[in-house]
Amino acid sequence: MVSARIAVIGAGSIGRRHAANLTTLGCTVSHLPWRSFDAAAFAARTDLDGVVIATETQIRLELIETCARMGLPFYVEKPLAYTPEQVAAIYAAAAPVADRSLIGFMMRYNPALQALAAEDLSDIYRFSFEIGHDVRQWRANWRFGDSYAARPEGGGVLLDLSHEVDLAMTLFPDLALCGAESLGHPSFPGVDFATTLMLAAEGGPVGTVSMDYLSPVFIRRARLVGLKRLIEVDFLTPEITFLTPGRRTSQSYVFERNDMFLGAMRDFLRLIAEGPGADLSPRAPRFTTMRPVNEMVATAWSARRFTGQVEMEMG
Repeated sequence: MVSARIAVIGAGSIGRRHAANLTTLGCTVSHLPWRSFDAAAFAARTDLDGVVIATETQIRLELIETCARMGLPFYVEKPLAYTPEQVAAIYAAAAPVADRSLIGFMMRYNPALQALAAEDLSDIYRFSFEIGHDVRQWRANWRFGDSYAARPEGGGVLLDLSHEVDLAMTLFPDLALCGAESLGHPSFPGVDFATTLMLAAEGGPVGTVSMDYLSPVFIRRARLVGLKRLIEVDFLTPEITFLTPGRRTSQSYVFERNDMFLGAMRDFLRLIAEGPGADLSPRAPRFTTMRPVNEMVATAWSARRFTGQVEMEMG
């Protein structure tokens, strides 16, 4: 793979991870914190092959507009936007470079998801996906109240942990939103701390996608119930268990979390080097194909109905 010159915009934990991984992959990296970002100076650069956008959600549009004007493919972190109108505006702006760009739904590189996607799931009639983790345990020396996640616009658990929406739609592409129920917190109006989406496809299946900032134990799992078998998935291990009457079989995978980020960056570098026809991973989150997922996340965020609050001491 030819060495590429990549700008990483955003100095948070994800931006630092991408910068480190790109350096490991042999790239020349310019790491630019958003707080000191000089848009005019950046737009004048001629020494870049691509851009990684790892900023807060509400900043995506202007940076993607800049990439399009410069003719630079981009890798943009999820979530792309939090309203359908924003999604439409971003896709319109991205058009000149969209077919060489990716979006950061890195769970598509989880081996359990890839194995599930290769299965015949035509008999599945019910599903559930869930992720939960006490947000206060995420990182050392970090306060929820100081983070992007605590903002009423662009924050909250549905946007933050929207990978689970993509997992469901990867396996069942025709899903539509039936409802979005959320729990809030008295200190953070408009921010969802727990959200469950009700999803269904015409003719089936039906199911839920649940995300929360509350679980004392980190969980990331799924259950698919079919006419022939029940499938249980632990995406953290990862492991898939197949259950039929009188029989239980499991498949585990060798896996480190950073493998997913590296897989995504390798595909991005292939797009830069080879163009839209590059041979990418089977489930690579190409920007051009991910619009339905981005629209689902934004539609669900706009449709949240707060049904209660959680009493949890937050910083």
